[in-house]
Amino acid sequence: MAYGFVPIVHIVAAVFSVVELGLTGYVVSVFDDSWWNDSPSQVDFLLFCSIWSLLVLAYVGLTPLYYTRLFHKIASLVLLAITTIFWFAGSTALAADFGAPACHGNRLCGSIEASIAFGFFLFALFAFLTALDAIEVMRSRGHATTTTTHTHNKPHVVV
Repeated sequence: MAYGFVPIVHIVAAVFSVVELGLTGYVVSVFDDSWWNDSPSQVDFLLFCSIWSLLVLAYVGLTPLYYTRLFHKIASLVLLAITTIFWFAGSTALAADFGAPACHGNRLCGSIEASIAFGFFLFALFAFLTALDAIEVMRSRGHATTTTTHTHNKPHVVV
C-alpha cells in the first residue's frame, strides 16, 4: 500500500523540526547569555529532539529513494516510534515545567510557548507516521489474507 501523501507529511515534519530547532535554539541562547547561567534540561532535550528528528526524517524519507540497500522497514518503524516518544516526553516535560503564564509581549515566554506547541504538533505528526509505518510493516509481513497464485501454465512433469 503506497500512500501518496506520506512524502508531504515528511516535508511538513522537517519544516516543523527546523522551526522547533530555531525556537529552542533561541531559548537556549537567551538562557545561556543571561544571569540564569544554564538552560533548563527540558529545553535542551527539545533541541536534541529537533536534530534527532531531522536525522530520522533523512533516513526514513531519503534512504528508500537513494540507498535502498541501507533501508529496513523495521528499523524505520523503530526510529519513528522512538521519535514519537521523544516528542511526547519533551513537550510534556516543558509544558509541565513552564505552565501557562500570560506572556504580555515577552519574547522568551512566547518562544517557550511556541516551542511547546510545535513540540506537540511534531508529536502528532510522528505518531501519524508511526501508525502508517506500522500498518505497512504488518501488511508486508505475510499476514495478508490474499492468496498468491502462480502465473505459469507449464504442467509439472515427473520424470
